[in-house]
Formats: sequence, structure tokens, C-alpha cells
Amino acid sequence: MSGSRELKIAGWIVLVITLVYLGLVWLFGLPAAGSRYGRALGSVGFLLMLMTETLYSTRKRAVHRPWGRLATWLRFHIITGIVGPYLVFLHSDWSFRGLAGVVLLLTFLVVISGFVGRYIYTAVPRNADGLVVELGDIRREILEIETRIRRLKSVQSLPGAWRAVPVGNGASLIWLRTLDDRGVRLTAWWRARSLSGAAWASYREREILIRRRRRLGRQLSTVATARRMLAVWRAIHVPLGLALFIAAFLHIFAAIYFAGAPE
Repeated sequence: MSGSRELKIAGWIVLVITLVYLGLVWLFGLPAAGSRYGRALGSVGFLLMLMTETLYSTRKRAVHRPWGRLATWLRFHIITGIVGPYLVFLHSDWSFRGLAGVVLLLTFLVVISGFVGRYIYTAVPRNADGLVVELGDIRREILEIETRIRRLKSVQSLPGAWRAVPVGNGASLIWLRTLDDRGVRLTAWWRARSLSGAAWASYREREILIRRRRRLGRQLSTVATARRMLAVWRAIHVPLGLALFIAAFLHIFAAIYFAGAPE
């Protein structure tokens, strides 16, 4: 999976939905949960959440006749897992009482859990198809990168590079890796601020290789820890998702029943 592409896509979709929602509020007022627009928001949101819960899991189990890349399905899983709950929140018309409030609380917990799971998931080395990379392949790529760094021209005349091997235990390397990467980029920029031309190009090439070397080294030393974290996360996330859908189905049944009940 490349970076945070799926988060950017979800962010743009949420932005468009927000603008449309604000337009409806400006024209017709805040849509109630039981109104035509409120029901539409809730129905589409629930459908997306149902797709989030089922499609990616189904694709993971389709070993013999897979349809599409696993990484693509995971990206779709993350996008629908963000957009669907957001629509459900808008459907609520900001009322958090009763069973609807329980559904919203569980939705919030599942979304937060999903973000945590994604962060842990990306700590495990994977290829473009989303499959776990063998440790031997990582070690070979590290050796190739180190060879390329040594062969770079004019390296000796450039500012000293940031350490190529991250320091810390498995858990800290996983949870603090974003801050570590930001720090490495900032340090590289600070050291190269006076360079220009060929010197800047050589320095940038070396720093890109060193950052890649750091990521691979971190993955190599944290893969066992990340897998244990994923196992614990699944033990929490799956029951939360199950509780959410039980509560959501009860909420939908109650809404349909009382909507058709005589006053």
C-alpha cells in the first residue's frame, strides 16, 4: 500500500459530502434522522459499513479464485470504513440518545480501532499485492541499498547522513515511527539547506536510499512485535464490529417498526 493514498481519497469524499450536507442545511434546515434526507444518509452509510465489514474479509478468504488485488480491497475497505460512519453520524441529526446513541458510540469506537489497526498493519512489510514480504527478501534489499549508497559519487563531500539504522525496541519503533520519519526528513533538509546543483542531487539521492534503509531495518526488527499487536487488535476490533452491527440491525428494525405503528 502506497503511503496514505486511501486516507486522502476518503478525506476528499468526506469534504464533498460535508459541502452537500451544509447546502441541504442552508436550504431546508437540519435534516432529521427520520426525514427523507436523514434516511438516505443513514441507508447509504449503513450499506457502506456493511461493505466494509464483509467485502475485504471475503476477498482475504478467496485464495483459489481471488478477484482483484488484496491491497486494492484493503484500500476500499479503509475508504468505506471512513465514509460510511461519517454518513451515519450525519444521519443522527446530532442526537445521541437511546439505541441510536449506542450505535453511534460503537461506530466511533470501531472507526478509532480501525485507524489503530491500519497503523499497526502498515508496520508489517508487504509487497504491492498486500502480501507479507519474506524477511530474507528484506535483508537482500538492505544489502543492495547499502551497496548503492557506497557507490554514490561525491558522497564524501556531502554533509553527514542521519543514522541509517533506527534505535529502539519493537513497540517504540512501531508507535513512534511517524515522528521518527518526520525527524529524519527535517534533519536532512536542515543539513542540505546550503547545497545546490549536483551536490543537492547527490545528497537527495543518498538520503532517499538511507530513509528506505531505515524503514526496512525497522520492519525487520519489529515484524514479530507488529504481528502480535495485530493479533491483540483483532481480538478487540472483531467483537466491537459484531456488537456494532447487532445494535445497528436492532436500531433499523425499531425504526421501521415504530414508523409503521399506528399513533
